[in-house]
Order: sequence, then C-alpha cells, then structure tokens
Amino acid sequence: MAISYNFSVENNILVVNTSGADECLEEVQQYGMAVIEKAVEQNCKNVLCLETDLEYRLGGFDIFKSAEYIAASAPNVARVAIVCNPRYADDLAFWETVAVNRGLMVRAFQNQADALKWINS
Repeated sequence: MAISYNFSVENNILVVNTSGADECLEEVQQYGMAVIEKAVEQNCKNVLCLETDLEYRLGGFDIFKSAEYIAASAPNVARVAIVCNPRYADDLAFWETVAVNRGLMVRAFQNQADALKWINS
C-alpha cells in the first residue's frame, strides 16, 4: 500500500494526514515534495504531519537519503512537527537528526498535543 495523504489548513498550520506505507525512497521523496509545495502554495510557515497511520518500511540508508533530500529541498518552512506511531519512533528520530543537521527545523513527536505545543511556541 502506497503513501496516501490529504491536506488542510488550520490556524495557519498546514496539517497533513498520512496513511499507508512508505514502499520506497522515491515515494517518500515525492510525499515530502508534495508537502513542501502545498506549504508554499498555502503560505504556511508551520507544518504538522500526522503519520500515526503510516507504516515506515525504509531501511537506514533510505531514511538517511530521504531526510537529506527533503532538508535540501525545503524552503523557509519555519517548523515541521511529525507525529508517528510509537513503534517507528527510532526511525523517525534518526530521520529528524539527519534533517536537523542539514538545517531543517523539524521535530518528531508521539502525540499531536505535544507537536502543536512546539509549533505554537
């Protein structure tokens, strides 16, 4: 099952509801670019990605490459919060580290309330 997602804007935050499974690096990169493009289109400086229904299947090298690619492609998005299923917390923490080290202001969370608190701080 591929990645599926939909967008909404709530209080000037781009909210991305994501489900399915990340089958390959190219698909994750396309998803990341779709989020970036929508944030720019909607003039949203903050993004909340709700990925609790997304199954992470990428291996370590592809996680690294996707974070590197998305961080290099992201324009001036102020803050990106990603909420994941707790079973993928280690994968997302690794992704976050790679992306932050490349200048993306992103944080991983296991619940939406904490993510929103960080975005709004």
